[in-house]
Amino acid sequence: MEHEFSRRFHISVDDSEVTRGADNTAGLNRIDSSQRRNPQQPATTVAASSNHSSSNSSATSTHSVHSNGRIPSTSHTTVGQTKSTSNDESLPKGWTSQVAPNGRVFFIDHLNKQTTWIDPRSGMPSSPPNQRHPTNWRHEDELGPLPEGWEQRVHTDGRTFFIDHKKRTTTWEDPRLLNPAIAGKAIPYSRDYKQKYEYLKTNLPRPTNVPNKFDIKVKRNNILEDAFAIISHVNRVDLLRTKLWIEFEGEVGLDYGGVGREFFYLLSKEMFNPYYGLFEYSATDNYTLQINPYSGMCNEEHLRYFKFIGRVAGMAVYHGKLLDAFFIRPFYKMMLGKPIELRDMESVDSEYYNSLLWIKENDPVDLDLTFCVDEEQFGQTTSHELKPNGANVPVTNENKDEYIDLVIRWRFVERIHPQMEAFREGFNDVVPLSHIKIFDENELELLMCGIVSIDVKDWKANTIYKGEYHPNHIVIQWFWKVVLSFDNEMRARLLQFVTGTSRVPMNGFKELYGSNGPQLFTIEEWGDTKNYPRSHTCFNRLDLPPYKSYHELRDKLIKAIEGTVGFAGVD
Repeated sequence: MEHEFSRRFHISVDDSEVTRGADNTAGLNRIDSSQRRNPQQPATTVAASSNHSSSNSSATSTHSVHSNGRIPSTSHTTVGQTKSTSNDESLPKGWTSQVAPNGRVFFIDHLNKQTTWIDPRSGMPSSPPNQRHPTNWRHEDELGPLPEGWEQRVHTDGRTFFIDHKKRTTTWEDPRLLNPAIAGKAIPYSRDYKQKYEYLKTNLPRPTNVPNKFDIKVKRNNILEDAFAIISHVNRVDLLRTKLWIEFEGEVGLDYGGVGREFFYLLSKEMFNPYYGLFEYSATDNYTLQINPYSGMCNEEHLRYFKFIGRVAGMAVYHGKLLDAFFIRPFYKMMLGKPIELRDMESVDSEYYNSLLWIKENDPVDLDLTFCVDEEQFGQTTSHELKPNGANVPVTNENKDEYIDLVIRWRFVERIHPQMEAFREGFNDVVPLSHIKIFDENELELLMCGIVSIDVKDWKANTIYKGEYHPNHIVIQWFWKVVLSFDNEMRARLLQFVTGTSRVPMNGFKELYGSNGPQLFTIEEWGDTKNYPRSHTCFNRLDLPPYKSYHELRDKLIKAIEGTVGFAGVD
């Protein structure tokens, strides 16, 4: 936690002094206990001598000593620093006025060393700051309210910091990052999975006697057919294991990894699109996919396509890419050759699952069931016998387990057996099926498709900055505030814009890869405010101009994400 500690302020329990940790900036001014506990008082109380004049009204800071023994330099701005006003000549002798960070004027009585909102000339308090930017006890914006007891303030240099009044600490970190509903679920780290993945990568077959790269040139608007024509006609499968060189027709861009990632992303969207009739959504949702048992009626060459899709899936695993699709759990089990159980049906068809579960837990004799199931096909209901003469075999308490097993086998295996075998054959052309048996079905899903939920806290912790940017730069603070304001889908689109894929590796953002191996998410200062953000997907880098406001940054970033269809300015 050294990184977090180095950016955190610490308010001492003693109300007479506020000290700051090693942040390479000046210490805070003293704050009276009465002022700290009253949010209506100014943020600073000035310890100033009585001979201060209106032309020299800046506060005298009482500095804490850093752990290295050095006193922080007063040349840096402090959290409580304020600005002088220009109308001090009319104030009583010994009084000056200053503007607090929230924009409100307060008054300093240097004789009594006190501050107040009350103007000594009129006896009236100064006007509150613009209500559009209040320093609220509980701040609310696009991210919702801060936790109870937290306050958000703005540093004099424009950076936002947060005060925990319960623990009397301040930090640059937005406490809402700790809320999974906003920041995303934590990433389930698995040491065993990482070891298995490293073992797989080490033992994958290497290409021999083939060119050093495999050219794939496709058109964006015809990517499925173009890729099918190229990949399905490859006879020497080692070509699919050599370096892939992807080119989108009519576009400028060298493939150092980013174009390849987008190729698999876009091809996935087409291959698994239910419109083509090869796959369909499960009964539970419109997101998880399963093989369409009637794919042959939609496409006479459906088995060739399933073999092609299997090859693409194998190529993605082999080359460390991710597919933009998620399948039902039995799909991964069938890839591994593992038996499918009753509980596997729950996430696919909960109604069917509950029916079979009732049969398993009760005597089904009164249901008058037989070893025959009804199936609706294009508006027609047909019967399917689960075993020879099944229509004449009643389901009893003694044979109900056999009935359940046969129903599950029919539901998940028999109806799609030709399609699944074609898929497995294509996958095995690139990655031997025996090599993936070290994974279970959950790990296989992560291997092929990555993580659904994006953990913003993990993302932020594994981001590096270049140019003038650093974690506490105001533009960077705005950027992460924008990311927090996005829903998970928009976060995935931002990730795809910068890295070429919307998926995150199993162990989180620390394992992002670029063209030259491991490459963390990077944000670099670039251009001016007239420019839109641009990306370099080969290096997982976002070029972000130094915008002047949060809303300008958010607007430009969204337009850049939604307007990107090619690699013009993106490589």
